Amino acid sequence: MVPAARSPVNLMKTYPQRSLISACLSLAALIASSAAAPGNEDMSKPVITTETRKDEDGKDALYMFIDGVKVHETDVTKQPLPPVVTPGEPAGFFAPPSDAVVLFDGAEKSLQANWTDTKGDASKWKVVDGALESVRGAGYIQTRESFGSCQLHIEWAAPAKPAGDGQGRGNSGVFLMGTYEVQVLDSFENQTYADGQASALYGRSKPLANACRKPGEWQSYDIIFHRPLFDDKGQVVRRATFTVIHNGVLVQDHVILSGGTGWMGPHAASEYKAHADKLPISLQDHGNPVRFRNAWIRGIKD
Repeated sequence: MVPAARSPVNLMKTYPQRSLISACLSLAALIASSAAAPGNEDMSKPVITTETRKDEDGKDALYMFIDGVKVHETDVTKQPLPPVVTPGEPAGFFAPPSDAVVLFDGAEKSLQANWTDTKGDASKWKVVDGALESVRGAGYIQTRESFGSCQLHIEWAAPAKPAGDGQGRGNSGVFLMGTYEVQVLDSFENQTYADGQASALYGRSKPLANACRKPGEWQSYDIIFHRPLFDDKGQVVRRATFTVIHNGVLVQDHVILSGGTGWMGPHAASEYKAHADKLPISLQDHGNPVRFRNAWIRGIKD
């Protein structure tokens, strides 16, 4: 779903003289505004169509279009890139609230207690200078505990020395319920398709703005997520919603997720598939040594 054009909100620039507490209160107001579940959701929107085309190798490939725009469209005349917004300077460490579940606090003990690989075994990810770093070939890492609708705070940094370009530069992802991805990517002066840049709902919704900091600098995601609901036949009856704030900038404004975010080829994304009410949070190993820190979560009502 391509969000309607609107001016991005930068909390740090909007409140330059206020304390971190005031900024947090402003964030809380945004969270409250996104919490209401939709009433009678129009499941016919956006309009999604698919067709089979020949790829460059002459093989059949699935192409998906959301409101007429191809998934992972690289032609910026058809899918304009979000405007670049320079985020304000970080106001300080965003400490977890008293009712939060701390997922990673910078210690090796926190990694061992709260995270596993996808088989439930000890992960090969490592703790470097108080940060959780992806290790090439180690696979995804996931929380031991499962979660549904939630408020998630997590900070991340792409490698300080950028290597590669497009999707090959500082690539990872934050997966709600291990399924729905908020893209992590070094999108600072690094062009790629709009629905695959940092803070995109991968393949489904481009961000309202590109609020990326420079490579190596710490960035923050504040994600308010309401899980999808399914009937007893496995059909989705209420789709997931996302509000995402990237470095103090509103980039996903209570977006209804039109389907899954899984990779289904160069120009298609997965559809909804029924799953449990609660599943782990997972982080992606995409071959780049992306780091994460200060991760905490609060459960919220569906």
